[in-house]
Amino acid sequence: MAAAGVVSGKIIYEQEGVYIHSPCGKTNDQDSLISGILHVLEKDAEVIVDWRPLDDALDSSSILYAGKDSSSVVEWTQVPKERGHRGSEHLNSYEAEWDMVNTVPSKKKPHTTGDAPSHRNGKSKWSFLFSLTDLKSIKQNKEGMGWSYLVFCLKDDVVLPALHFHQGDSKLLIDSLEKYVVLCESPQDKRTLLVNCQSKSLSQSFENLLDEPAYGLIQKIKKDPYTATMVGFSKVTNYIFDSLRGSDPSTHQRPPSEMADFLSDAIPGLKINQQEEPGFEVITRIDLGERPVVQRREPVSLEEWSKNIDSEGRILNVDNMKQMIFRGGLSHALRKQAWKFLLGYFPWDSTKEERIQLQKQKTDEYFRMKLQWKSVSEEQEKRNSRLRDYRSLIEKDVNRTDRTNKFYEGQDNPGLILLHDILMTYCMYDFDLGYVQGMSDLLSPLLYVMENEVDAFWCFASYMDQMHQNFEEQMQGMKTQLIQLSTLLRLLDSGFCSYLESQDSGYLYFCFRWLLIRFKREFSFLDILRLWEVMWTELPCKNFHLLLCYAILESEKQQIMEKHYGFNEILKHINELSMKIDVEDVLCKAEAISLQMVKCKELPQAVSEILGLQDSEVTTPDSDTGEDENVGMTSPTSTFQSDSLPVLATSGARDDNPTQNQCPQMLAD
Repeated sequence: MAAAGVVSGKIIYEQEGVYIHSPCGKTNDQDSLISGILHVLEKDAEVIVDWRPLDDALDSSSILYAGKDSSSVVEWTQVPKERGHRGSEHLNSYEAEWDMVNTVPSKKKPHTTGDAPSHRNGKSKWSFLFSLTDLKSIKQNKEGMGWSYLVFCLKDDVVLPALHFHQGDSKLLIDSLEKYVVLCESPQDKRTLLVNCQSKSLSQSFENLLDEPAYGLIQKIKKDPYTATMVGFSKVTNYIFDSLRGSDPSTHQRPPSEMADFLSDAIPGLKINQQEEPGFEVITRIDLGERPVVQRREPVSLEEWSKNIDSEGRILNVDNMKQMIFRGGLSHALRKQAWKFLLGYFPWDSTKEERIQLQKQKTDEYFRMKLQWKSVSEEQEKRNSRLRDYRSLIEKDVNRTDRTNKFYEGQDNPGLILLHDILMTYCMYDFDLGYVQGMSDLLSPLLYVMENEVDAFWCFASYMDQMHQNFEEQMQGMKTQLIQLSTLLRLLDSGFCSYLESQDSGYLYFCFRWLLIRFKREFSFLDILRLWEVMWTELPCKNFHLLLCYAILESEKQQIMEKHYGFNEILKHINELSMKIDVEDVLCKAEAISLQMVKCKELPQAVSEILGLQDSEVTTPDSDTGEDENVGMTSPTSTFQSDSLPVLATSGARDDNPTQNQCPQMLAD
């Protein structure tokens, strides 16, 4: 329970024996030691850091206030005598701009440690409290230099008195604060922790946002969109709006557009509807024609693969092989071999002997990098904050690995150990990027298929070459994809696009997780193997994954619009699709849409560039004659000889997933 006089609210952290060493009243050249108690509390959607001395006889006239014209804590003024009696009243009417930054002390008895004197006079002026939103940085003491202490620096460079932890250290306090704000070392001074550092925010560990207070939720969405969209939207309804409103009745009628603006600000520079801006092409409604029927075939078998290999081990008819993989995927027994080609680890034109030599070379290279971090001692790691942070994040994410697959069952499962080692080694391979949350999601299926540490690493490194921009600090890759997806949606279904915009959802923020880790959390483990190998063929067009996004949205359009879902309901509904999406159905729809685009003669230039369909003319798959009416803008990779491929029978089953069904029929030409 909070002591009397403490700001009411939920106590997150409480520590006695936290001292201020005051130069006032020095005796024998020693500072006065002012014993106090430190709290971190939640109150009215805010987080408060509160320190006060353990003094029963505080004169309230000595409470310090921030100047009224200060937006944070800038002008420190002594309270006039006539205002002193209003201190408690002012505290109870706690204001959003945090006018009062100091309060009365707790009524606990003075606490002393050892021979430290307990001073009861003149120390109350050191009492302070502040909102976590006003915190700029925290300076820490050097290791091994006496008591642990912290100095809080607020915005506008107000520096509070140093707090010395005579009982224990400050680590628990830092851990408590990191639940609400992101802290990282200053490049100029490793003793200084900066608040909301961008590079660190990209690497925050997974948290269930619904287990956090309102303040934490909002801060994570705004400062850490990666984490915020990985989990936690599954039960979002009015919770987000209530978090924004807090307890101020005057804000309860604020329009949903405020939340939309808030979320769009989470990715600086993101402007979805750029078609309306000068210099951007205006996407108008055009007739795309009827959507063709698309059917999937059986997975490529080991026998089919073997027939396309020459005597020296080269893959023959690579384009045809990619087409078969795109249309049916791979049998599981073939994945370990074929994925190395699809991901670029093995060149398609390499011989068997060349691949053996390449593996030897890559094995040596991998273990040299692994040795780099394995040989780092504990003392060395203490002085390398980046490596220490990478290890911490990796351990947290590996422990959250989906255990539904037997390969990763059990806490000490070898698969989990290998995940950790590969990710740590990747930090040596690309130290600038290091480890960012979400990478473990991309690695786990690769390791499951490869069953080999070295091969899994190099396949992962190749995959990260494709996905690198998704994890960079400026999030340019994510911005670009969201803008491109919005452009496609406006062309394919302007009515649905307008509806989403009317519900402040036109920025498509709910698709962020899909794009970030390529649907890894939307499909079952086996389905994601199928989906990824299809995408790795780079068929039938550039950015096919954006058409997959649209195919999913199209399937949900009717429910969203007929039930008049608003901003909250759309977020909730889309997130709850996880593990309920039919992968074969989505692949059929996305391919059919791509064929629609290919046949459209009036395709806007912006869309052609997104899909890579400009400046080439190739006969479409359903064309028999190649005459003009069947010719459209497309790339050579968009040509499929569908009639020559064995089609998956209606009752047929995948060899590695007996629950897969044939795609439903679509509108025929």
